[in-house]
Amino acid sequence: MTEPRTRVLVVEDELPIRRFLRATLASHGYEVLEAGTATECIRLATQHNPEIVLLDLGLPDGEGLDVTRELRGWSTAPIIVLSARGREEDKVEALDAGADDYLTKPFGVSELLARLRVALRHAARAGVPAPPVLHVGSLLIDDARHEVKVRGELVHLTPIEYRLLVLLARNAGRVLTHRQILNEVWGPRGASQTQYLRVYMAHLRRKIEVDSARPRLLQTEPGVGYSLRDLDPE
Repeated sequence: MTEPRTRVLVVEDELPIRRFLRATLASHGYEVLEAGTATECIRLATQHNPEIVLLDLGLPDGEGLDVTRELRGWSTAPIIVLSARGREEDKVEALDAGADDYLTKPFGVSELLARLRVALRHAARAGVPAPPVLHVGSLLIDDARHEVKVRGELVHLTPIEYRLLVLLARNAGRVLTHRQILNEVWGPRGASQTQYLRVYMAHLRRKIEVDSARPRLLQTEPGVGYSLRDLDPE
């Protein structure tokens, strides 16, 4: 019996790019659906329920951000934005609207495939109760004991540092915006206190990174937010 292929909805109005994505994804075992407009995207997403969506922001009949918000109203499929817009503000707006990742054109095939794998892993974890022990690279978090070990060594974290690290670990590989992190860790009243976040991220890096000046686990997306590196075995 043939294993079902992961269904990817590619939403892109430029035909050459769409053909390139179709050929690339199909050659790596994905089932590809294609849409050139926002209207067609919603129709195909409703009819076929894809496992993941690759979405261009500049569509002829609508804004990709509006499509993202509409999909997020009923679908949990990861959305990776593919866009020529490389400004920090565009990335923040897309992630806050509900996108899971943002890849700026032009991009390499290897990076695109890695981002797909990470987004699909994250989606698979999202439907399962959080395990009592999280492993991300050299990091181990025992949520039952509220213990953190790095390379086997116990690390003492304050309650806020712990909540911050757990949030990033449960979303490993996904960039969380400053606003998303502040809302989760400090609550709505702290949503504008980005300086708090910078201070606590610096504290965390000093405690869990080999070299806090060259972090390998806690990654910064300048002007956008942070992520905990999800080491890709492939």
